[in-house]
Amino acid sequence: MLEFLQNSIDTFNNSHPIIQSCIYWTLILIVSIITLIFYLKNLRYKLRIKGRIEATYQKKYESDLIEYLYAGDDININEQQKQIIKYLKKCAENGLKRKIIINTFLRLKDDISGETADAIQNLYYQTGLLDSATTRLKSKKWNTVARAIRELTQFEIKEAHDDIIQLINHPKKEVRNEIQKYLVKLFRFDGLEFLDVLESELSEWDQIQLLEILNKFNNLHIPDIGNWLRSTNQSVVSFALKLAKIYKQFDAKDDIITLFNHPNTEIRVEAINLVTQLGIFEAVEILKKDLFDRNLDEQIAFFKMMEEMSMPDDLAFIEEHVQHENFYIRISVMKIMNLITVDSNNTFTINNADQNYIIDKNLTIAS
Repeated sequence: MLEFLQNSIDTFNNSHPIIQSCIYWTLILIVSIITLIFYLKNLRYKLRIKGRIEATYQKKYESDLIEYLYAGDDININEQQKQIIKYLKKCAENGLKRKIIINTFLRLKDDISGETADAIQNLYYQTGLLDSATTRLKSKKWNTVARAIRELTQFEIKEAHDDIIQLINHPKKEVRNEIQKYLVKLFRFDGLEFLDVLESELSEWDQIQLLEILNKFNNLHIPDIGNWLRSTNQSVVSFALKLAKIYKQFDAKDDIITLFNHPNTEIRVEAINLVTQLGIFEAVEILKKDLFDRNLDEQIAFFKMMEEMSMPDDLAFIEEHVQHENFYIRISVMKIMNLITVDSNNTFTINNADQNYIIDKNLTIAS
């Protein structure tokens, strides 16, 4: 055996450097694979143990929560409930246990409503989970802050408003998204106050999410959106235009018309499109004055607007552009002229049949 090993070493030492390098890398790869296999087995074992521990604690906390809910008289907290609160409060000091308690609360809270759901929310206060969440808002780790805000949103904790609104310009987008959802879900339109101080961009996806949340609520009081239409943040202006369109904010017409001169082309086009939706006829004459000093997108938007808002008096102006070089404008001009002609000559003539016309009586009538 020793002689075999010695011969192998001698052969290796006398071999070409490329072969030696290949052998080295092969050995390193084999050792790495073996190490990785042991690591994955150990990790899998730990995950199984952790899963069993979580399942055990979850079952225990569910039992305690149900016992707490049915042990009271809806007025005073009895001794049994106090013991459960004390136990859960102590468990919540551990990160893993706190996570399991929160998930248990949320799962039951989502399945029930009324006084029972309120009792779970009160238990969230009494077990110190609220204090833990608000403390984590000050963490230097952005993901910890984001999870804390999401938790406060799920438990509908309005008292954290002042602490959360201060983070609205957090450098991490994920944190800002959680803050925006918290404010709008809990405070509806009043929660949009963050638009007054938002410095970062409100992406199209963010805007869609906020509008989707607002769409779930009925009989909302719509605040004055003028400040947002005058914002220096272009994404806030774009979002305000969407609000004006969806919630028919005709009172904001003066601020919308002002946006015809906004430095951003997309904002100007959105504003032109919006006056069509709201029927702001004053915009027609304003846009006519400098229409051809504007870019092509704005001109196309103007003529699309005129398809809905043209009047017989506009016919002379429209006829001047029958031969416009842009195809879309020419199409709009033709539509407008047809509409104006129909509106101004709202009559039709019935032509009498030719006296020499002979009816073919051999036609078969299908029944």
